[in-house]
Amino acid sequence: MASVDPLEQQTRPEAHRDLAVAILDVSFEVRRKSHEGTGVLPLSSGLLDIVRVIERHPGITVAEVAARLGRQLSNVSAQLRELVALGLVTRTRDAADKRYVVLHPTPEALRIRNVLEEAWAEALASASSRLLPAERAQIAASLPALERLASILAEPE
Repeated sequence: MASVDPLEQQTRPEAHRDLAVAILDVSFEVRRKSHEGTGVLPLSSGLLDIVRVIERHPGITVAEVAARLGRQLSNVSAQLRELVALGLVTRTRDAADKRYVVLHPTPEALRIRNVLEEAWAEALASASSRLLPAERAQIAASLPALERLASILAEPE
């Protein structure tokens, strides 16, 4: 039986599908297992996605958030009203152009992000302790490539 070249295997469509599914599965399980005990108000994935975009791009407009998330402007506007009411996002007029409203995370949103990121790290640390040392090393070595991949995927289309 001939062995499969690792580079060839990486370019197979199935490999990309498998990677996408694995990333989504890890994300889902990390979030599911880490929220309890944080004292943080549970936020839907949709709300959390909006907050994360605003945290990464303070001063972003509502339309830009909708475009980055591939969602309808009206849906994002409704969710933003909820986030403003929860004290996680502020809406202010753009200083350069008063026609636009810009969005910023509040200190509470940043605090929640830190709490959740610590909880996510703990969930991963607990699960990865059950991996073989070589598997942990593979994951650690892949982090720069995964961060770059995420950055490329986040680029506006």
